[in-house]
Amino acid sequence: MRSRGSWKIRIFIGLAIVAFAFIQRCNNKEENPYTGRVQTINMTAEQEIAIGLQSRPEMAQQHGGLYPDERMQALVDAVGNRLVNNSIARETPYKYEFHLLADDRTINAFALPGGQCFITYALFSQLNEDQLAGVLGHEIGHVIGRHSAERIAESSFWQTLTMGASVGGDMGGLVQGIGQNKLLTNGRGDELESDDLGVLFMIQSGYDPYQMIEVMKILKAAAGPNRVPEFQSTHPDPENRIERIKESIEKYQGSTR
Repeated sequence: MRSRGSWKIRIFIGLAIVAFAFIQRCNNKEENPYTGRVQTINMTAEQEIAIGLQSRPEMAQQHGGLYPDERMQALVDAVGNRLVNNSIARETPYKYEFHLLADDRTINAFALPGGQCFITYALFSQLNEDQLAGVLGHEIGHVIGRHSAERIAESSFWQTLTMGASVGGDMGGLVQGIGQNKLLTNGRGDELESDDLGVLFMIQSGYDPYQMIEVMKILKAAAGPNRVPEFQSTHPDPENRIERIKESIEKYQGSTR
């Protein structure tokens, strides 16, 4: 009887944890005023900015610090600021800063919450100005889309849900697997949304949006033939991204080429 009573208590506690996770998630729902998308967010814009500023030195250090050529950094700043000043980004509370990293081996660009945007020299060195605008526009899209903040909140939700499932019925592994697949799917959605916003920002700033397609070709070549399958990656396949970028150009520019 004692064992059965203990089992009932575990079920009750597990259900309570699961219920708490869903209630908390519902309370954290809000509409992004810049994209119109309803998201699960558990932090303010000010907290996003603080996280980005706090993480900035470490992220730069991981990529060999900042690139020492001030002229090239000035170009990155000029392109980034042009995108911000000619788009909805200028209306957001975020503090945009653009950093050229010294890493000459890793082809990458990324954004931290709150407006800190980075590009490695390895990628920068392969781009013309319009292509650079495509990369930075994409990263600004991540900031405006609040993708990092959304992933943090979603991860917290699935961690709590996994804990409840583990306590209540030894189902934590299954729930964790579902959560990981969900986060991967959402991650691919983030990339596509950022591509779409990047195209819009390029057009608004007078850059050639078709150069975003050339960026995808560069990324595809860099990944090589052994790149991770799309279903295992947070990034959509470059070929799929190219098709979506063409759709975005048609949507925002209203003409074909």
